[in-house]
Amino acid sequence: MFKQLLLIGTGGFIGSVARYLVSRLSARVEWFSIPIGTLVVNVVGSLLIGFLIGISEKSPIISVEWRMFLMVGLCGGFTTFSSFTGENLMLIRNGQVLPLLLYTALSILLGFTAVYLGYISTKLMS
Repeated sequence: MFKQLLLIGTGGFIGSVARYLVSRLSARVEWFSIPIGTLVVNVVGSLLIGFLIGISEKSPIISVEWRMFLMVGLCGGFTTFSSFTGENLMLIRNGQVLPLLLYTALSILLGFTAVYLGYISTKLMS
């Protein structure tokens, strides 16, 4: 168990630092006021986790330990959006269209509602 936590934590550290660096590099780019750094991180993380899932299913080349390091740690530290999109991929591959749509809609709606409520609650403290 300790080995697994160490692998995930190390991957998470590397992924978080990479997220920060990519976001900083992209901070100077502006396009319709969209946070390009976050968009780049989310898309790259999603591409990476999709690639890793595909490789893991086709070949035993990536051990369980490496999958934990790369998918849970690195991709999870880089962007939790990659975990979200990876889970959606598994739902659609299993033919679970309704759960996919429900999970996606709830994640976006509840996530935005939660971030908005968290923000508004800071205004009430003043």
